[in-house]
Amino acid sequence: MADSFNTDQIWQSPPEPINQILNASPLPTIRISPNREWMVELERPSLLPIAELAQPKVPLAGLLINPRTNAPAHRHPFRRMKYWNITNFDTVKFVTLPENAQIGFLKWSLDSQKLAFTLTQPTGLELWILELTTGVLRRLTETILNAAYGEPYHWLSDDTLICKFISSDHTAAPVAPTVPPGPLIQQNLGEKNPVRTFTNLLKNPYDEVLFEYHLTSILEKVTLDGHRTVLVPPSLIYEAIPSPDSKFILIITLRRPFSYQVPVGYFPKKIQVIDDTGTLIYQVADVPLYQPHSTKFDQVRPGRRRIFWRCDRPATLSWLEALDEGDPTRDVPYRDALFELDAPFTDIPKQLWQSQYRFRGITWGRSDVALVWERWYDTRQERIWRIYPDTPEISPQLLFNRSYEDRYSDPGSPIMTLGTYRYKVLRFAPAGNAIYLSGRGVSPDGVHPFLDRLELETGETQRLWQCQDPYFEEIYCVLDNEARNLITCRQSQIEPPNYFLWSHTNEEPITLTHYPDPAPQFMGMQKEVVQYKRSDGVQLSATLYLPPNYDISRDGPLPMLFWVYPQEFKDREFAGQVTTAENAFIRPSRDSILFLLSQGYAVLANPKLPIIGEGDTEPNDTYVEQLIAGAQAAVDYVVERGVATPQKNRYWWSLLWCIYNSKFTSTYKFISTRNC
Repeated sequence: MADSFNTDQIWQSPPEPINQILNASPLPTIRISPNREWMVELERPSLLPIAELAQPKVPLAGLLINPRTNAPAHRHPFRRMKYWNITNFDTVKFVTLPENAQIGFLKWSLDSQKLAFTLTQPTGLELWILELTTGVLRRLTETILNAAYGEPYHWLSDDTLICKFISSDHTAAPVAPTVPPGPLIQQNLGEKNPVRTFTNLLKNPYDEVLFEYHLTSILEKVTLDGHRTVLVPPSLIYEAIPSPDSKFILIITLRRPFSYQVPVGYFPKKIQVIDDTGTLIYQVADVPLYQPHSTKFDQVRPGRRRIFWRCDRPATLSWLEALDEGDPTRDVPYRDALFELDAPFTDIPKQLWQSQYRFRGITWGRSDVALVWERWYDTRQERIWRIYPDTPEISPQLLFNRSYEDRYSDPGSPIMTLGTYRYKVLRFAPAGNAIYLSGRGVSPDGVHPFLDRLELETGETQRLWQCQDPYFEEIYCVLDNEARNLITCRQSQIEPPNYFLWSHTNEEPITLTHYPDPAPQFMGMQKEVVQYKRSDGVQLSATLYLPPNYDISRDGPLPMLFWVYPQEFKDREFAGQVTTAENAFIRPSRDSILFLLSQGYAVLANPKLPIIGEGDTEPNDTYVEQLIAGAQAAVDYVVERGVATPQKNRYWWSLLWCIYNSKFTSTYKFISTRNC
């Protein structure tokens, strides 16, 4: 019998104005060159076409790959591009690209004068180069880039890139056998290994073959005139990262045996250093398959891990080693040690620092300044230290010691700049005695981003700039060592985000972009950060959205939707902090729940549902009780406010009762409907 289709079952469009807004272009994305000379504006559609969403997908070892392009499935590419010199607005240039271009994987050259990016074609990814000074655009490769896992390319120098290519003898994908070649055997060696739930794992030997087929790459050096040199023959290459001086490449390759229990990040791998001719210089680590022994957050694998280049040196490797064998339940004085090794990698590695908590990150500055972060999940404690990389015998200086749940005490993130070797390093004040920190500025008075100067010797901070009501304005980049010239992104409840240049020579900022409201139909939407208390006294907050031009005395109570995500805390004081920026510009897009405002609903967005476990008490011990109490407090608030009533939200009460009686302990989206 021939296939039959119900012609009534076709794609539907949402009611206006939702359909109109979804088809409108969202606000563009801005990229500024590392040397702060060029500004690139990128546009993408709000939603991907159904034809692109329907592209084939292959789930492999936690990855989801488009087998036609050998790239991640469901990427959201840019479609259009233009750029200009930040100091000259008369030089706006539109980049002429093929029709229906799909732009991705953008990377600036080391000198910031060229921009590389990929274009997705039906059969794969091409690499293109844009020379910003001349506007010359050219295709550098055919559709042979392999982006199935990791970055498909990196700049090696101003005129050379290293690329992961699909082999020229890459034939059709292997076909799944109709009859399994043998039984599926999984072996347990007598250990208990509880693991988290992962998706898209390998399931059988055919998946293993397909995994190797899609991830196998050749690493080649490619010059801008198109000359290609093979550096590494076909291998399961994850990453190939050049050293700051471009003389060496840190290469990470996967190897068997694979696992059906954990994703690709846990697979065995070799980590090596090669030179720019492909010659093996140093084997950093041969990492076995990692099977977690518990589900604790601070568990890590033993041995060398998180290997990376030191950004302020020409070619210095850094890595971590767990001093507790990666087991957070062990009672040890120190958890991690930070090591480094200079080229040519023949000396004994030097230890730079030991952490009492788990290492979380490092920002390099110069020989006597680097910032390191350590955290411990069970206590939610975070410490930030200044270390002296070239003289590790000097005791580290503690700069900040806080709970990372305490958003009011967040010191911000360091401002970066291009270093001698064109890797990003700390930006120092002219005398070299201070750095800059930019933060979101969460406080009891609201969210007001800031720029601080941190004195390195004393640890004292000085507030240089902070946004003021009615704006929500964030530092996008600092242009000079004195921090007197800034680019910010400013918005308010009625003004969409736009970029501004603040110069010490001008009292008023220069407007860099002029983006209009992408959804003017929502002008008049009412947004308010509200606060209320749970029955046990815990302070809670939420963002209340009311339809445009709503008047409670005229329109009365509304059907309301609660959009909720519970969060765990160790301290009830921090659970009650208000972290929502009331001055931020909000418009619905894509799958936003705020579209329902146009249909006569009210929305209570992110009503805090803190699940608190103080001291030795774990949050899960009273999860359901706290969940219900937080939800009840949110309902009580909107009812007392008069913007909703139980009569118009009967389904909410039924769902609340079902959750209480069934003891659900996962994430909830509480939905009420007008007609229930």
